[in-house]
Amino acid sequence: MENQLVKIARQFIDALPHSKRLGMVLQDLKEGEATISMPYDPELIGDPVSKVIHGGAVSALMDTAGGAAVMSHPQAGIGTATLDLRIDYMRPATPVQTIVATATCYHVTRSVAFVRATACDDDTARPVATATGAFTVVKGRSA
Repeated sequence: MENQLVKIARQFIDALPHSKRLGMVLQDLKEGEATISMPYDPELIGDPVSKVIHGGAVSALMDTAGGAAVMSHPQAGIGTATLDLRIDYMRPATPVQTIVATATCYHVTRSVAFVRATACDDDTARPVATATGAFTVVKGRSA
């Protein structure tokens, strides 16, 4: 039986049409941490010469992982929305490889949750991108 956090995170991802279209899959979820993968898709290529996935798809992946990390934090509540997301692109993702984003919600106030995230392809020692963000906190369960 799936625990409640995983069930909520899966519903969160499934409710977002762009997450479904991008093929995002929840890989792991712990309190305040989410890992989501996105398979390579030729329709998401941003540069036809290099065959690299568009940065907007990577951004959406990191944003979704950040939201799931917030929703899984015991002090954050039942809903969230992105307030601010800064993404630093370190290098192009390697064509044909799955991109995996791991986000950690490291601090929660009464109304804002703070997240750090990293996106990697198979070369996990060299991130494709890193991100920091702020997300709304929507209370609804005991915090």
